[in-house]
Amino acid sequence: MSSTAQPRILLITPPLTQLNTPYPATAYLKGFLGGRGYAVTQADLGLELVLQLFSRAGLQRVFAEIEAGSFALSDNARRMLRLKNSYLSTVEPVVRFLQNKDNTLAPRICHSRFLPEASRFDNVADLETAFGTMGLTDQARHLATLYLEDLGDLIKETVGPQFGFSRYAEKLGMSATTFDALHEALQTPPNLLDRMLLELLDTLLERAQPDIVGFTVPFPGNLYGALRLAARVKQTRPGTYTSMGGGYPNTELRTIREPRFFDYIDFLTLDDGEGPWLRLLEAISGHTERQAELAEASLPLTYQFQGNEAVEMLRQAQPDIPLQPIPTHQLQRTFLRNAAGEVEYINHPAPDIPHPEVGTPDYSDLPLTEYLSVIEVLNPMHRLWSDGRWNKLTIAHGCYWKRCSFCDVTLDYISRYETAPAALLVDRIEQIIAQTGQTGFHFVDEAAPPLALRDLAVELLKRRVSITWWGNIRFEKTFTPDLCRLLAASGCIAVSGGLEVASDRLLALMEKGVTIAQVARVTDGFTQAGIMVHAYLMYGFPTETAQETVDSLEVVRQLFQAGIVQSGYWHRFSMTAHSPVGKNPAKYQVVPTGPEPGPFAWNDLWHDDPTGTDHEQFGPGLAKALYNYLHGVALQEPLGFWFDFRVPKPNVPRHLISQALQESAKPDASRLNNRLFWLGNAPELRLESGKKGGRAVLTFYEQAEDFEVSVPTVLGPWLHALLTNLTADYDTKVLLKDAAAVYPTTGQPWEQFLLSPAWQLLREKGLLIL
Repeated sequence: MSSTAQPRILLITPPLTQLNTPYPATAYLKGFLGGRGYAVTQADLGLELVLQLFSRAGLQRVFAEIEAGSFALSDNARRMLRLKNSYLSTVEPVVRFLQNKDNTLAPRICHSRFLPEASRFDNVADLETAFGTMGLTDQARHLATLYLEDLGDLIKETVGPQFGFSRYAEKLGMSATTFDALHEALQTPPNLLDRMLLELLDTLLERAQPDIVGFTVPFPGNLYGALRLAARVKQTRPGTYTSMGGGYPNTELRTIREPRFFDYIDFLTLDDGEGPWLRLLEAISGHTERQAELAEASLPLTYQFQGNEAVEMLRQAQPDIPLQPIPTHQLQRTFLRNAAGEVEYINHPAPDIPHPEVGTPDYSDLPLTEYLSVIEVLNPMHRLWSDGRWNKLTIAHGCYWKRCSFCDVTLDYISRYETAPAALLVDRIEQIIAQTGQTGFHFVDEAAPPLALRDLAVELLKRRVSITWWGNIRFEKTFTPDLCRLLAASGCIAVSGGLEVASDRLLALMEKGVTIAQVARVTDGFTQAGIMVHAYLMYGFPTETAQETVDSLEVVRQLFQAGIVQSGYWHRFSMTAHSPVGKNPAKYQVVPTGPEPGPFAWNDLWHDDPTGTDHEQFGPGLAKALYNYLHGVALQEPLGFWFDFRVPKPNVPRHLISQALQESAKPDASRLNNRLFWLGNAPELRLESGKKGGRAVLTFYEQAEDFEVSVPTVLGPWLHALLTNLTADYDTKVLLKDAAAVYPTTGQPWEQFLLSPAWQLLREKGLLIL
C-alpha cells in the first residue's frame, strides 16, 4: 500500500472534561498511531469552547442573545445583566490570570471590588480560615473560579441549558436505556453554545482535512457534544468516517442495538483503542487506495493525483458522494450498522497491544499554555484534580487486585493486568517533560501497584529525574513506612485510596482485602513521609445498617483526629451491570428493580436493600461532618450532631485508630531478605583516636542539614563502603543479609548494632529497608 493511501486522522475530546489539563485519551492514541507512521491531529474542543465563550466577544454574543430572547430570568440573572459591562471588561483578564499568565491581578481580585459578584459569592468561605497560609494567589484563584461559575449559571439558565464546566448535557447520557431523548435533542436547532462549538469544528476540519474523526467519550457529559460534532462531520464531509470510544461506551454501550446511533457514528469501539484503531485503519487504508484508483479514473486528466489527494478531489467535485462499505471482517471490538441496517458487533480474534508497546502519550498539538487552573472547592485533594497542569500517565494496565465487589472488575480496563518496565516508564516521563515542559504527573491507574511504584521511584532517583506526582492506590500493607519515604523522595505528594465503608464486616463483603487497622498504619506511613492522603468513602453498600454507617463515620473521625488522613469524600454506592454485585445481587441480598436492558445504554442498576437502612437520609449529615473534619473542626462533637434524625451511638472503641498505630513494625533484624536503599549522599569518613580506642565519624552533607554518625573504629570503613556503594550503584540490589555477611566480626554483635543509636539515626535520616 502506498503511503499516500494512509488515512488522515483527527481525534477530538468533546466538551467538557477538565479545564486545567488535557484528558489523556487522544494523546495516548496519537502517540501510539504516530509511532506507526499515521498522520494524527488532536483537539480539545471542550477547552476551545470555554475559551471562546469566556472572551469579550463570546460574552457579548451571550448577552445579546439573552436580551433578544424571551427567557424567564431569575433575580440573580437580572443582576448579572445589569452588570454586563463589568463582566465584559473583566472576563479576559480573569481568564489570563487563571492561565497563570498574569498573577499580578491577584491583589486586585482579593482586596478590591474588581470582580462583579453574583450568587456563587453568597456563601464564600472566610478566605483566611479556608486557605490559611496557602497564599494570595490561591485565594484569588478561588474567587475567580466563583466568578466563572456565576457566568456558567447564567449561561445554563438561558442560552445553554446543557452547559456545565465538567459536563455538557450530562443528563441526556446518564442511564439512557433508549436513544429517544438524545435523538430528539440532536434534531432541535443548535443553541448558541452548540453553534459556537460547530464553528470551532468547521475551522478544525478545514485545517486537518481528515479521512476519519475519532471522538473520546469518557463520561456521560461528553456524549451529546460528540454526537453534535459527528452530525456536523456527516453534514459537511459525507466522505469522512466517524468513530467513538472511551469510558462511557466501555461501560454503558456494550449491548447497544440502536441503529439510529449510527446515523452519527460509523464505528463504536470498546476497551483499549489501540488494537481496534489499527484494524480499522488497515481496512480504511486498503479501501481508500481502491477509492483513489476509481477517483483518478473519474477525474479530468489535469486533476489526477495519487491516493488521498485523488479522493479529496473527487469529494470536492461530488460533495454528496456516499461512504462506500469497507471490509469489516478483520475489525476488533467494534460495533457498526451493517448493510441490512442492523447493529453488528465484530471482534476478529487478535492479540491486544501489550502495555509496554502502547507508546508515549503525545501532547504536541494541544495548547498546553491555554488551560485554566481553577480552585472550585476547598477540599485539598479535589484541588489537585482542578488546579495545575498534570501530565497523565499509566504505570500498569488494569488492576492487580480486581476483586472489589462494587467495581466493574469484569471489564477489560480492570481485568487485564499488565505492567511495563520502570526504565521504559521513565523514558516516557522524560519524553513527555521534553515535549510539554511540565514535570507534574498524575498516574491514572485503577490502583498503582506498590512494587511497580517502588521500581519507578528507584529509577527516577537513579536518573535524577525530578518530577511531582500523585495517584490512586490500595491501602495495603505492602506500603510500609520505608516505601512511603522512598515514594516521597521520588516526588510523590499525594495518594488517594478506597477506605469505602469503615467496617471490617463490610470490607470483607466488598472483598477489599484490607482492614481498618491496616488502613490506619498505611495512611500513617504516608503522612509521616509528607504525602497527603485522600480516602474514598462509601455509604449505602448492600446490607449496611444504620449502626454500621455511624460506626464508619466514627472511624473516619478518628482518622482525621489522628491526622493520618487529610482529605476524603463520601460516595453513595451505585450498583452497576458489570460488577460482582450487579451480576449476582442475591449474594449481596439486594433486589434489582430495573431498568430493563434497552437498545441503547445499560450500566447503572436500581435496587432495593431490604436488610439495610434508609441510606438516602444519611448523605447530607455525612457530607457535613466530613467537611468540618477536613478543616479540623468539631472533631469532638457527638456524631448525632450532624444528623437531623436520631442515630445510634457508635459501637467502635474510642481509641481504635490510636491502638492500631501503636502496633510496632517488624524489627530490622527480621527483614534480612529486604533491600537496603540510602536516600542521602555519600559520607566522608575520618578516624579519631582516643583513650578508649578511638571512633570512626561519618559526616553527611545533605540539603537541609549536615549530620554526623559515630561508630567504633572497626565499623567505620565497612559502613562508609556500604553507604558509598548504595549512593553510587542503584542497579545492584544490596540486601540486608548481604550487609550482614560482610559486617566486621570484631565489632559489636550484628543484632546489637541494628539497635544502636548510630543505626537508628541512619534509619531516621534516609536508610530504607524495602
